[in-house]
Amino acid sequence: MNPTGLDLPPLMAAFVFGLMGGAHCIGMCGGIMSALTFAVPPSMRHPARMGGLLLSYNLGRILSYMTAGALVAALGTLISLSPEARIALQVVAAVMLILMALYIANWWKGLLKVEAIGRRLWRYIEPIGRRLMPVVYLPQAFALGALWGWLPCGLVYSMLAWSLAIADPLQGALLMGAFGLGTLPALLATGLAARQLSHLIRHPATRSIAALTIIGFALWQLWALLSPGGH
Repeated sequence: MNPTGLDLPPLMAAFVFGLMGGAHCIGMCGGIMSALTFAVPPSMRHPARMGGLLLSYNLGRILSYMTAGALVAALGTLISLSPEARIALQVVAAVMLILMALYIANWWKGLLKVEAIGRRLWRYIEPIGRRLMPVVYLPQAFALGALWGWLPCGLVYSMLAWSLAIADPLQGALLMGAFGLGTLPALLATGLAARQLSHLIRHPATRSIAALTIIGFALWQLWALLSPGGH
């Protein structure tokens, strides 16, 4: 089962999925990275400190993804999935990407209904994160990143569908870790250039380009899955 439609080893496929989802990360999480950067007192915004904080945020976030992947994969061990069900999960993942793209571009808000379950959990987590602000120390950044990883996100849900189908907790954790590493370049770039990119990230044209990129990727997945011999 491979969410990219490419003939790649599983961990590489998960990394590519995260890398190609970078447009989503800029559209959905770029604002968060900018806000976290601006929350650091100006006297502490020297490159070494900011680089360390950004890495800590993202390591915490990736650890959360790995935890979620292990939990969902453990659930997969309790159920038996047919090959058809595994393909269906991939189709659902691709459709989730399209819904997410529509949401990023403000073309349609239907994804909010899909993310409603995740938002219930997030209501309990978000207040804890607020107590960690402003972040000035690396452990704070790591802890906040670990909480941020549970933010409702269609891209993450798409990958968790793959973890569910794999039904191996260790493999599920490694897959989500590889996916998280794939998202890292986009978020690090956004955080390091927060002041320069903050207005660009919020611009409707930027969000539309990100949405169209994600839709193209999702359609490519669907074509690879549903075309004769595609699976």
